[in-house]
Amino acid sequence: MASSGKKIVEARAVVKHYGDFEAVRGIDFHIEAGECFGLLGPNGAGKTTTVRMLCCVLPLTQGEISVFGLDAGRNPREIKARLGVCPQENNLDPDFGVRQNLIVFSRYFDIPKAEAGPRADEVIKRFRLEDKAGVCVEDLSGGLKRRLMVARCLINKPDMVILDEPTAGLDPQSKRQIWDEVKAMKDSGVTVLLTTHNMEEAQLLCDRLIIVDTGRIISSGTPAEIVEKNGGGTLEDVFLRLTGKQLRE
Repeated sequence: MASSGKKIVEARAVVKHYGDFEAVRGIDFHIEAGECFGLLGPNGAGKTTTVRMLCCVLPLTQGEISVFGLDAGRNPREIKARLGVCPQENNLDPDFGVRQNLIVFSRYFDIPKAEAGPRADEVIKRFRLEDKAGVCVEDLSGGLKRRLMVARCLINKPDMVILDEPTAGLDPQSKRQIWDEVKAMKDSGVTVLLTTHNMEEAQLLCDRLIIVDTGRIISSGTPAEIVEKNGGGTLEDVFLRLTGKQLRE
């Protein structure tokens, strides 16, 4: 589904300090409803810090972030209720099976018990995890754990999904399964924010993106626009020219 032009996220002059360290240095961007918006950059670029501020987990040092027209500093509960977040780290409960992980997680959104089960079954089917529904998380492969993490972030039927390095460390087949799910989210009208340092992933999935390095935006636009205005080639070529850094997973 194409972007509607309606702004879901607006970030203005956002700064984040950790003591004397400036992790995010005055960035501005917006995300439109129905698009997949990418944050592309190497480890340590400020991507995860930006996401955590947008998710109302970290306070801003300076600037403003609004999500769904709500101020991230003043309305965290209302914003979080409408977000689905898949963090970088695996924070699944290792003592529970796949389905139970989903049901327990649904309690964070005050989803009634009678509704939590059907919702869990719905995302289990969507992510082709039916034969793993009762399997303990510790017995899942890395790719299956990541699929479950992405599935879990849909349990509250969010208006926007945030995927922080969703395919880092996965084999090619598992990556493509996650990519297919991101495309399906977009097709259903869900807005997606994707952080990645995978060039192929950004090129394939993102309608627009910003390239960040050392807390600053160094280029922005569609993938094609970024390539064209920075000398041609590929996204990786552009990044190397702009920063002198090689992106690796």
